[in-house]
Amino acid sequence: MTTITRDRASVGEFLLRAPAVGPALALVAAIIVFSLSTTTFLDLDNLSLVVEQSLVVGTLALGQTLIILTAGIDLSNASAMVVATLIMAKLAGSGGIVALLVGVLVTVAIGAVIGSLVTRIKLPAFIVTLGVFTMLTASAKLLAGGQAIPVADGVLRWLGTRRYLFGGIPITYGMTLALLMYLVIWYALTKTAWGKHVYAVGNAPESARLSGIKVNRTILSVYVVAGFIFGIAAWQAIGRVPNADPNAFQLGNLDSITAVVLGGTSLFGGRGSVLGTLFGALVVAVLRSGLTQMGVDALYQDVATGALLVVAVIVDRVVRRKA
Repeated sequence: MTTITRDRASVGEFLLRAPAVGPALALVAAIIVFSLSTTTFLDLDNLSLVVEQSLVVGTLALGQTLIILTAGIDLSNASAMVVATLIMAKLAGSGGIVALLVGVLVTVAIGAVIGSLVTRIKLPAFIVTLGVFTMLTASAKLLAGGQAIPVADGVLRWLGTRRYLFGGIPITYGMTLALLMYLVIWYALTKTAWGKHVYAVGNAPESARLSGIKVNRTILSVYVVAGFIFGIAAWQAIGRVPNADPNAFQLGNLDSITAVVLGGTSLFGGRGSVLGTLFGALVVAVLRSGLTQMGVDALYQDVATGALLVVAVIVDRVVRRKA
């Protein structure tokens, strides 16, 4: 019994030290299952489509990772992104660069407001972002008049431009930008003092404060950086589908949280990695693509995604207890 207990503890400690291992294995397992269940899943065009489909959720999940690392959460990220797409679409006539900058500034401002309410007034992030989510969802429909707005501007659509590597592998500029963003955030979290502060605040905020870390400033900066990332997600969304739709990405917030938790980032803060989030976003995209090719209804896909989130949270709690 003692040996078994030690083995379980060592497994838990390993998963705590390398949270990206679990989602990487889950991604491999999902690819194997769907490649055996369908005849087209491993086609290059389909695999490229899966990556494209993961871009927006993956970018939202990148910002969500920063917030969850501080033991916070953002239920309004997808609605903020949708509002930004509508603003960009409406301002496209003034020039794509101007529209892009204004859209990103809007999401940054939303992040700053949320961060200020969380740090200055000490409101729970869940309640604040739930309220902001409700307001932004309604604002998006009011802004668009209930109608989707087509986008023709070349700058706003640029991330959807497709190129071919080695003559046959389709990629878009959006994929390249997403990869660069993940690399930048990875470097910031692992190689800078700011990143160490983010982990410290999420793990033990009082200890972080006593050690000289400005906790409120760190949390506020996280929401602002996340807001910037959500603005880039809006650009990604327009690049993929040149249409600003107020009803788009209604479950984007939950999909981003699912990707983060599947990626091994703890909802209790202080543990996780952007590499794990990348794998988590790909798992969500692979799951939806594979189930679609198997003819599974979209509503059942939502059920499967929700179940996956619950299982991921249970696994996180069990791993922490074992370790």
